[in-house]
Amino acid sequence: QVQLVESGGGLVQAGGSLRLSCAASGSFFSINALGWYRQAPGQQRELVAVITSGGSTNYADSAKDRFTISRDNAKNTVYLQMNSLKPEDTAVYYCNADITYRWSYKRSDCWGLGTQVTVSS
Repeated sequence: QVQLVESGGGLVQAGGSLRLSCAASGSFFSINALGWYRQAPGQQRELVAVITSGGSTNYADSAKDRFTISRDNAKNTVYLQMNSLKPEDTAVYYCNADITYRWSYKRSDCWGLGTQVTVSS
């Protein structure tokens, strides 16, 4: 009933920038928190940034001062602006949404399929 589709990943040189997007579609009542996670090869998934429905944000220490999370509620879209990229930022980036469904008003987490970000040395 809900789909999250990430886009904007790609290959970039160290020091460059990328902007990731995640658009939510389907049948739901509302979206509360939205987040970006990443998983590098052989590593566990980790939180990168979170934004609440009220606009409060939290970042991993590695993302502070370099990444910015934002949202456009009219478009049901969350963004991650990534600047000053480093090789260690290389990972698959996943969008996560806290969804309240229509009719049932149940809440659950939803995940996108991910988008690859590769930062070359």
